[in-house]
Amino acid sequence: MSAYDKVLAARAKGRPTGLAYIEHIFTDFLELHGDRRYGDDGAVVAGVARLHGEPVTVVAIEKGDTTKERIRRNFGAPSPEGYRKALRLMKQAEKFGRPVVCFVDTAGAFCGVGAEERGQGQAIAENLMEMMTLRVPILSVFVGEGGSGGARALAVADEVWMLENAVYSVISPEGCASILWKDPKKVKEAAECLKMTAADLLRLGVVERVVPEKGRDFDELSASLGQALADKLAEKRALPVEDLLRARYDRFRKIGG
Repeated sequence: MSAYDKVLAARAKGRPTGLAYIEHIFTDFLELHGDRRYGDDGAVVAGVARLHGEPVTVVAIEKGDTTKERIRRNFGAPSPEGYRKALRLMKQAEKFGRPVVCFVDTAGAFCGVGAEERGQGQAIAENLMEMMTLRVPILSVFVGEGGSGGARALAVADEVWMLENAVYSVISPEGCASILWKDPKKVKEAAECLKMTAADLLRLGVVERVVPEKGRDFDELSASLGQALADKLAEKRALPVEDLLRARYDRFRKIGG
């Protein structure tokens, strides 16, 4: 598959959303709402759950399935209150010693006037800063699109994983083509240049693991992913906190080196 084919696969109708992974991987999920500042954002689903019996905090960007649900979820484009809700629950996880698992699937943060007025940029920046020093393990999994700061706001983690057909980039290929070539028809070339596929990002050291999708039904995929997450979190929880934080810091310092 070409890079743009991967983009289309990541956006495909019927592709499992973040909420589907929560429902298939975790038990006893209790969704929590609101950022305690403005309101609740349907594009971000978050709460507490159990992963193989162990308590965790889970956060997912949710696009929705039906047209009605996609509208309610703002097509997976979070507003500031969504990122603040996520951060509130991550700080709660830190207080009670729960690891954090994030599922990312967004074309980008919502860029409407209201979101900007309520501090979209600041909300994303606060997540980046606070997640870097969060004193519990964090794993982030890209299950679809990963667009710009809207995705990075939930991806400052000890390890970042991607599904085989997920993508992760600073900008969409359509946006890149319009800026660099002034020609949206150059979208395929832009997708190749951005190195946005899971294979590209694994080779560049931006992500730690690519989860195979080919030939696997969703039950098999989610069960395998759930086991891998449980094993990795057990490994991270065994580390002294200062070693965990140092490794997280070093992970991001070496990117691009």
